[in-house]
Amino acid sequence: MPVLRQAGRGLAAGLLLSWLSLGTALAADLPALDPPAFRQLLQAQEGQVVLVNFWASWCRPCLKEIPVLQALEAEHRDEGFRLLLVALDEPDDYAGVLQPFTDKWFPGLKSHRRATADMDELVSVLDPAWNELLPTSYVLDRRGAVRARLQGGKSAAEFAAALAPWLGGAEGATSSR
Repeated sequence: MPVLRQAGRGLAAGLLLSWLSLGTALAADLPALDPPAFRQLLQAQEGQVVLVNFWASWCRPCLKEIPVLQALEAEHRDEGFRLLLVALDEPDDYAGVLQPFTDKWFPGLKSHRRATADMDELVSVLDPAWNELLPTSYVLDRRGAVRARLQGGKSAAEFAAALAPWLGGAEGATSSR
């Protein structure tokens, strides 16, 4: 019997270690961004048409947009379109709220999350006059210049219309920041 107890403890310890490493792997699914990291991420996207979408787990219109935006990215990926999702939930809510939420409703979601206490600080990288309305999306041309701001829940057609002028190839390449 002591051997079984010891084997049970070993199994429990192994399961705990597996669970902890799984939690670490899940945490990497939503990398935290501060303003300098966000600027670097945006610079790395130059040459692409980018739609940056700021969302939160408590924002119902945001959650309706995510599948629409993912479908648009899949449809236009070969044209150089990239979707960049950024969750603006409180940084302290990540493990208890945001990660379980995305695991349940959007498994495999490729998003980032804010690392700073002030969400304005992060959004101000793109829009210093942001009015704190969610969802808010920004269309960036291939040089990284903001070309459109879309606020409130939008349809696939509205997003497609905002992207269309920049997806042709040369249009966004001739603009300046």
